[in-house]
Amino acid sequence: MKRSSLGIVVALAAVGYIHGAEAQTFKTVQDRGILSCGVSQGLPGFSAPDDKGNWTGLDVDVCRAIAAVVLNDPKKVKFVPLSAKDRFTALQSGEIDVLSRNSTWTLSRDTSLGLNYTGVTYYDGQGFLVRKALKVNSALELNSASICVQTGTTNEQNVADYFKSNNMKYEIIAFGTADETLKAYESGRCDVFTSDVSQLYAERLKLANPEDHAVLPEVISKEPLGPVVRHGDDQWFDIVKWTLFAMINAEELNITQKNVDEMAKASKPELKRVFGTDGNLGEQLGLTKDWVTRIIKAVGNYGESFDRNVGAGSKLGISRGLNNLWNKGGIQYAPPIR
Repeated sequence: MKRSSLGIVVALAAVGYIHGAEAQTFKTVQDRGILSCGVSQGLPGFSAPDDKGNWTGLDVDVCRAIAAVVLNDPKKVKFVPLSAKDRFTALQSGEIDVLSRNSTWTLSRDTSLGLNYTGVTYYDGQGFLVRKALKVNSALELNSASICVQTGTTNEQNVADYFKSNNMKYEIIAFGTADETLKAYESGRCDVFTSDVSQLYAERLKLANPEDHAVLPEVISKEPLGPVVRHGDDQWFDIVKWTLFAMINAEELNITQKNVDEMAKASKPELKRVFGTDGNLGEQLGLTKDWVTRIIKAVGNYGESFDRNVGAGSKLGISRGLNNLWNKGGIQYAPPIR
């Protein structure tokens, strides 16, 4: 091998393109008997522990669904709370097997970090939270505002782009964690708290008087949030990706936690493929034929998880919006299981 070629191999290996020790995540998880899943440090609706240490949320359900298909037990998950600053490093280093933590899919993150996004669990966008007492009804009225933001996120760049494009002045006040950012906003150190709209709804619940604060109507960016794995491990990438796709497809096919056993007996060709009674699609992933059944029994379909954690059945009460299925007015869509 020429020296220049060797350099290319070394460079590719550094970001995980070359199969080797890294391409063993599935086996590592099975041998360990537990899935290590990176989550937030406490974001209601997405990933947050209760007073007994039990984690719940949309991102948490993805972790539990993966554990259900890989370890046949949705409880065999070690949740690792990570800050925005540390989340990708923890995945790169192998500290966690998958990152399921309200993280935006961007080109630079998808290419320069040695990581792969596996799909979109939540179509989000950045917004602004303000005190109703300010009597501000639009983000276009925020000229010269001071804005609290968390470091290590896409939020600072989005604010800069938005204010510059609208010829408005602003002051950024940055903090290391979401809790620090929220506390600074609540104490009056800034006029505005900016983050993904879903996070604003969640953080608003932590304020002493949530009803005194409002999320402005403008959404200033695209923030597709989804699970992340390391480059160079195609089987693990496929398993995580198709776990999410199975949840979305199950909702489209009206498969729920309550009816999954009954639906598994159906003679409809599409359902027979999904439930593994026709073909070996689960085995092609390295899983069992009943992999979809395991997922749905563990966490339900995508709609059930959404409603329970962030939607109508939750304290957040976020409307489905873009996250509705493609055939119900949204853009949530999964490749078919066939």
